[in-house]
Amino acid sequence: MNAPLERPANSVDPKLLEILVCPMTKGSLEYDAARQELVSRSAKLAYPIRDGIPIMLPEEARKID
Repeated sequence: MNAPLERPANSVDPKLLEILVCPMTKGSLEYDAARQELVSRSAKLAYPIRDGIPIMLPEEARKID
């Protein structure tokens, strides 16, 4: 039996990224691997990813330009 593929420690499951949307706009998100964030261009917010878990709370998001 094959072991499941291990993801790098600082990555997010690609299947999870496919289904996640911005809680404010319901729009798509972009994964920023360097900053470990999910970026919503429409809401101008960047949601942090901590220990591989996206924190999809608007009050935790960073405002972007």
